[in-house]
Amino acid sequence: MAITAAQVKELREMTGAGMMDCKKALTATDGDMDKAVEFLREKGLATAQKKASRVAAEGLCKTLVADDEKNAVVVEVNSETDFVAKNEKFQSYVADVAAQALTTSAADIDAFLAEPWALDTTKTVNEALAAQIAVIGENMHIRRFAQVKEENGFVASYTHMGGKIGVLVDVETDVVNDAVKEMARNVAMQIAALKPQYTSDSEVSAEYIEHEKEILMAQIQNDPKESQKPEKVIQGMITGRIKKELKEICLLDQVYVKAEDGKQTVAKYVEEVAKANGAKITIKGFVRFETGEGIEKRHDDFAAEVAAQAAGK
Repeated sequence: MAITAAQVKELREMTGAGMMDCKKALTATDGDMDKAVEFLREKGLATAQKKASRVAAEGLCKTLVADDEKNAVVVEVNSETDFVAKNEKFQSYVADVAAQALTTSAADIDAFLAEPWALDTTKTVNEALAAQIAVIGENMHIRRFAQVKEENGFVASYTHMGGKIGVLVDVETDVVNDAVKEMARNVAMQIAALKPQYTSDSEVSAEYIEHEKEILMAQIQNDPKESQKPEKVIQGMITGRIKKELKEICLLDQVYVKAEDGKQTVAKYVEEVAKANGAKITIKGFVRFETGEGIEKRHDDFAAEVAAQAAGK
């Protein structure tokens, strides 16, 4: 298949690889973006965590925490344009969606959309959404929600960039005071900024580790110098690189962004706050939503559209 300049540009933005390398990868994988990323990684031409998540949709992520701070929710509602996302009516509607999602017993988004709309029980959530689309004049979509509950502590929340990113943090603790809450907020800000995939390395599956080892081995085999090293040395290199990657993708192993020495991990920071307050604190988990992540962007080629119309297509 013919590879377009737009595809090359998109892959280049996702991986940081050169233009010709991107074109070669797309050609080799018949234009499959995800496979092209893997191809570049195996050749050592793309960084490990620049994934093929084509972020595009506008909208808002909204967090809402119950008064007792034991329950919280984060929702994502998409709109077509950023202009609508900043509209007061849209923002008010998203707040209403979050309020309902906080107490819903729906197991998934389909069940949530089918339940009665709390502000008008003659309609379902989906029917109320359709009514909002008519009022606002732009297509909208309630994409997802996630609840977090913590009876033995509290749930902290943080919203970044006016709703582009929403974070919830599950904090188990026997002491709840301003210092502990400040710690939780700082951890939430860390999650928003550094985008960890896991809370700790104990959550990382054996399958993930094996897949990364295969990628690293392919990179080494494609390197004229590294491929000549003894097997024991190569295995040591792979182990070292896996450990380094885990420190980047696991929250508690990440370097705390406000660390004065530039070395303190998030785990050590939490431990420090716990000791100072005579508390037992565990960061049990987190949820991070980013508006539009994973939704493929629509690219309108106005020139091509005009040309097609002129040709009578």
